Order: sequence, then structure tokens, then C-alpha cells
Amino acid sequence: MGSVCSAKLPKMTVTKDTIKQLIDSDKVVIFSKSGCPFCKMAKEKFDLLKQAYKAIEIDEKDDCDQYQDILEEITGARTVPRVFIKGEFVGGGTDIKKLYESGDLAKKLE
Repeated sequence: MGSVCSAKLPKMTVTKDTIKQLIDSDKVVIFSKSGCPFCKMAKEKFDLLKQAYKAIEIDEKDDCDQYQDILEEITGARTVPRVFIKGEFVGGGTDIKKLYESGDLAKKLE
């Protein structure tokens, strides 16, 4: 259901502004790694709600470490997924699971 932004781009230096632009570019933005089970769990919850999202697979980018460093600066952790709804950081995989189970995830998407 979600769109994936995983095209190999030329080697660039990702900046905080670049990441903020990505966060603001869609209602739901998930910074993810393609093989991560917590990332898959988070995406599944949005799929169950039939909510489109932009997944940015940072493990497929040359500057993956830079993405994680900047996400840590913004959110307080380097782990993935880092999930944003309407520009607001809402957590990682288990946070999204809890929000889904409580019904609060659907409310945040309204």
C-alpha cells in the first residue's frame, strides 16, 4: 500500500533540512530499513488502516549513517522505524503497534 522511495541516488550529503522536507512531504513518512521486522510491523498497521505512507528505505542509500545521525538529532534515537504523522514524530515500531491497538493511530490520521 505504501510507496517506497528507494531509487539509488547520486552520492549526496543528506542534511537536516532534506530530512525535514521529506517529513513534510507526506501525511505519513516512515524512515525504514527493508529487512527490519519492526519496520514491517509498523507498515502493516498503516496497511490495515488502508493509510498510504511514504517509506524511505535508508539502508538502500549510500548515506544511511547520515540519515540515522540526523534522525537521532531530531527524535532522540537512531533506530528504525522512525514514523512521522503530519510532520510529528510518533515513535518506532512498537509505539505504532500500541497506538494501533488502542485505536489512537486511526485518530492521529484523521
